[in-house]
Amino acid sequence: MQDLEIYIRDLKPLAASQWLSSHLDQLELDDQQVDAKAIKGRALYEGVTVNISLYPGASGKRYTCLVLEGASLPWNTDLEIARSAWRSMDTEVRCSPGEWKEGEPVEDEKWWRLDDRGEQLVVWN
Repeated sequence: MQDLEIYIRDLKPLAASQWLSSHLDQLELDDQQVDAKAIKGRALYEGVTVNISLYPGASGKRYTCLVLEGASLPWNTDLEIARSAWRSMDTEVRCSPGEWKEGEPVEDEKWWRLDDRGEQLVVWN
């Protein structure tokens, strides 16, 4: 099972579903109101189910965490999906560089930040 996770700043209603609908089939995601505790959806990719979760208010009020889970996804890494989301939504997107593992200290943890300044590894705060 593949699992991709990104954080989208100031996500606008329907922006995630409009972007994802160009990459996934039979998308079922009601992101009309992006202030719910969690928004669950699903779609198909290459005929296989993809589970979609949106978590508004993640890592501070301005970010929404998007998680995609499936046997196969249109992207292979968090950075690939972040690039696609940023190009489509034109808002800051962040993701893990993939080096951190659960249980490791996070003091100097770096994240990819994609925005109009480009792609940079930054400390989250």
